[in-house]
Amino acid sequence: MKIKKFDSINVVPFIDIILVLLVIVLTTASFVAKGLIPVDLSKSESASKYKPKKKDLIITIKDNGDIFFNKKTILKDEIKLKLSNYKKSTIISINCDKKSQFKNFVFVLDILKEQNFKNIGIITKNE
Repeated sequence: MKIKKFDSINVVPFIDIILVLLVIVLTTASFVAKGLIPVDLSKSESASKYKPKKKDLIITIKDNGDIFFNKKTILKDEIKLKLSNYKKSTIISINCDKKSQFKNFVFVLDILKEQNFKNIGIITKNE
């Protein structure tokens, strides 16, 4: 049996694998970079830039009625209990999808007022 001498390496399969890995990394990176729960915000002419701090509470209401406290899903029955973990001076921002039912927004706002939270804002987009 005669052994062939390799003059070059076939790099085409290597390039294929690298391109597939690149697509996976770029796709994953776009989801990780946002770090937000996707909601379609209402437009506002007077909206200003908002940069939340770690101690702020962002309540997100999705179009299907799901409610999130800082990216963690919460049931409607647990809202009062979870709010008891926050100081009354906590800055609370409501991030509500424009297609969600208004009753969900009013429900959350009613509980916040009932618990005597005063620093409440609404997140909108300015475009």
